[in-house]
Amino acid sequence: MDFKDKVVVITGGSDGIGKALVELFLSKGAKVATCGRNNDKLYALQQEFVGRPLHTFVADVSNEQDCNHFIATAVKAFGGIDILINNAGLSMRALIIDSETSAYKRLMDVNFWGTVYTTKAALPYIIQRKGTVAGISSIVGNRGIPGRSAYSASKFAMQGWLEALRVEMKDHDVNVLWVSPGFIATKIRTTALNGEGKPIGETPMDESKLMSAEDCALHIYNAIAKRKRAVVLTLTGKATVWMSKFLPTLADKYIHKFFFKEGKLIK
Repeated sequence: MDFKDKVVVITGGSDGIGKALVELFLSKGAKVATCGRNNDKLYALQQEFVGRPLHTFVADVSNEQDCNHFIATAVKAFGGIDILINNAGLSMRALIIDSETSAYKRLMDVNFWGTVYTTKAALPYIIQRKGTVAGISSIVGNRGIPGRSAYSASKFAMQGWLEALRVEMKDHDVNVLWVSPGFIATKIRTTALNGEGKPIGETPMDESKLMSAEDCALHIYNAIAKRKRAVVLTLTGKATVWMSKFLPTLADKYIHKFFFKEGKLIK
């Protein structure tokens, strides 16, 4: 697929995978619209790509009105939408027994409802161009992971909703896909919420050993270009999904061993 002059809308484009996607699609000649909550980061992004067809908008995807306004301004700027990438996301790291339900609601608002709001607003324009709706999910959207129960629930919800949408869009020739990254070197672990709903501010992983955001973005780009249905990234991610499907009891054992030490959550 040639992306020159295609309009690509990306939520959460000021950091991590989102920013890598913005840069990649701009390099391929696409017109890109992105949103984020931090005005300073969006301004810095604009300065980095001065003279390129980049539209930015301050929005919180958990707010339906923000999503509607973001899509409206993207259409006004570029005339339509070919591709929507629901990338904005928030994680959480806490045991269920230690978690407040308000933190669960925040993750659902961002990860699930953010996808619903933005997709609903963009869908009429995507149908016009027989385009693509993509959701950046996670391995935890395929398999519940300890310490990530709220994140898992929100990503399961996202994938189920997108799967239903995929079938509904068959007659419109709109492709719907979801990408399930494993551990990627981004700030999602430091911005993850604890059981009280406050940012943790640190990561339990060696980020230098994880797949880069740029490599992840390239996989997403290729999946969209090939109009794939679903993609699972990293060897560990593929193994986790496969084992959970075919050897679930063994998967429970290995996942427990990976995330716990002496009865305490370590990752």
